[in-house]
Amino acid sequence: MERIKIKVVPNAKRNEVFEEGERLKVYVTSPPVGGKANKAVIKLLAEFFEVKKGDVKIIKGERSREKIVEISVER
Repeated sequence: MERIKIKVVPNAKRNEVFEEGERLKVYVTSPPVGGKANKAVIKLLAEFFEVKKGDVKIIKGERSREKIVEISVER
């Protein structure tokens, strides 16, 4: 398992993931209402790391732009 610090930017023009130093910056088009942005972050990170959505979990920062995400990577 790998833990990654991310910063989320909701209401972006497009869904993208960028490396920014030791964390990732995740842009999602979804608004931060009703957990929509969190679901979009999980989906986007699953695609980025080529894992299932169930392998991506938000550990800390559910209601914050700064989050810690755990990714289960099978090796």
